[in-house]
Amino acid sequence: MESSSVAVTVIIAALMLAAGLLIGYLVRRIFVEKTIEGGKQLAKSMTDEAEREARRVIKEAELQAKDSAYQAKIEFEKESTERRKEFNAFEKRLLSREESLDKKFENLDRKDNELSKNTKELQQEEARIKALERSVNEELEEGRRKLETISGMTSEEAKNSLLEVMENEAKHDAGKILRRIEEETNSEAEQNAKKIISLAIQRYAGEYVSERTVSVVHLPSDEMKGRIIGREGRNIRALEAATGVDLIIDDTPEAVILSGHNPVRREVAKLSLERLITDGRIHPARIEEIVAKVETEVDRTIIDAGKRAVFDTGIHGVNPEIQKLIGRLKFRSSYAQNVFAHSMEVSFICGVMAAELGLSVKQARRAGLMHDIGKAVDHEIEGPHAAIGGDLAKKYGESSKIVSAIASHHNDSPDSVLGVLVQAADTLSAARPGARREMLESYVKRLEDLEKIANEFDGVEKSFAMQAGRDVRVIVANHTVGDEGAAVLSRDIAKKIETDLNYPGQIRITVIRETRAVSYAK
Repeated sequence: MESSSVAVTVIIAALMLAAGLLIGYLVRRIFVEKTIEGGKQLAKSMTDEAEREARRVIKEAELQAKDSAYQAKIEFEKESTERRKEFNAFEKRLLSREESLDKKFENLDRKDNELSKNTKELQQEEARIKALERSVNEELEEGRRKLETISGMTSEEAKNSLLEVMENEAKHDAGKILRRIEEETNSEAEQNAKKIISLAIQRYAGEYVSERTVSVVHLPSDEMKGRIIGREGRNIRALEAATGVDLIIDDTPEAVILSGHNPVRREVAKLSLERLITDGRIHPARIEEIVAKVETEVDRTIIDAGKRAVFDTGIHGVNPEIQKLIGRLKFRSSYAQNVFAHSMEVSFICGVMAAELGLSVKQARRAGLMHDIGKAVDHEIEGPHAAIGGDLAKKYGESSKIVSAIASHHNDSPDSVLGVLVQAADTLSAARPGARREMLESYVKRLEDLEKIANEFDGVEKSFAMQAGRDVRVIVANHTVGDEGAAVLSRDIAKKIETDLNYPGQIRITVIRETRAVSYAK
């Protein structure tokens, strides 16, 4: 029983398994069929969508192609229009040139005809002139024969006689010219000699000897003079030997005069003597000691002055020896103008003008500050101070532009723009009112010369030199000189002054023409 029940159970289980498998198969088949059907529908929808997308793309491509073709057509028509316009313009230019060439050919033909006509007229005129020339030669020959008959001389003899007369006249005129040239040469030689002598005098003595080569030391009493002289003059000799300066002890009350051309030595002597007087111990050993100390102090003052000048002007890289030369100018004067202060003025003026012209301000200031360094040693080295300064600048490593500006700042035509700036600044600094002093005699003479030159011209009634000779007022007769003539007269007077006088700066000439109307009531 048990075995049969087991068998039944197995059969039932087998049937159930088979039923399960059948059901699973059926379910799977149904699912597969549905999946296949869904795939077919999806594929169909995708195919439809792809067809629609393809039709859309094709349509867009067709539209773009049509649009591109339309744009190409428009561009082609536009380009064709422009080319047609250019062709028309070119055709018009060709027609215009053709017309112009036709006109030129017509003009050439007309000128050719005129030239042929003129050539014929010239040939006729040439033939007429030749005939006239033959007639004149025949008349001249006839006249020569008559003259020979009347004068009793042949043409050769008459020619020799005429040449002799002309030779005598030429010798007479040549003698006059030679005499005039000789007088002018002597006059110029005398002027040049005076110029050279005056330059030498100016350098070593000058018009202001007392101001330029003499220093005065005031004494507490006249008794001090004896102590300065010393026993048998040993103190004064020691002081002169140590300083290189002459001491003048005369009747001047409570004063000793120091005389020397070297301003630095004169300053050393002055300071040394003042310290000796204050100290009271005056003997040769003390004199040498004080002079040595003062020389050291003066050298330090010179160096400090040079450094300060370089610092104030804002330039760099200056050789210490050039700084020392600049500092020495502190004790140098020209026409009573301190050369150190003058050099500073020239430096700043150069810088201002260079800035206005767009040039290097530092380079201009450098050249202006160094332009007179030759004056620091011009009593020791022969030659003009400009050339000496140029040589010193070159020696101590300055650039060629600076050297050229220093060496040429007194030339008529400086070598560079920088040289012109230095020359102009030098003139401005020296020519400003009050910068320099001069003797009363030369001042009055210059004014008289200016008025004399103005009075030499026709129509001038009076002339007045004003503002230390920098302004000349000329009063003219209104019935002689007109308004236009006044302008011409002022220019002529200016040219005459430029030719005949030497002066710093510039002189303004003002011509005044006054018209007066006078009536009388009776």
